[in-house]
Amino acid sequence: MAVTKMQVVVALMAVVMVAASAQLGQAAVTCGQVASSIGPCVNYVRGMAPLSPGCCNGVRALNGVASSTPDRQAACNCLKSLSGRIQGLNPSLAAGLPGKCGVSIPYPISTSTDCTKVR
Repeated sequence: MAVTKMQVVVALMAVVMVAASAQLGQAAVTCGQVASSIGPCVNYVRGMAPLSPGCCNGVRALNGVASSTPDRQAACNCLKSLSGRIQGLNPSLAAGLPGKCGVSIPYPISTSTDCTKVR
């Protein structure tokens, strides 16, 4: 079976379109970004240190880059995962962190947050 140039072009266009649509639905925010942004907050959410300017700067920066629904969902999933791994985490300090830093986010920081509902 001979493949024509037109069939090759059509196949390549289909691959490009699928790749482009997959890229549009993916979040730009990575868990590494989330972890480095909230790293200065760990001792605060464990109740071991006062809230620091570095922590709030990280919270505000993270809020700034999570501008689309996929970004916010990715950040939510990362925060959920990270909060479950912080030994001695005080859930009320973690949940109140955005407000303490002057940031409003549409979901609570909690291990029970349903990130699929974040818009």
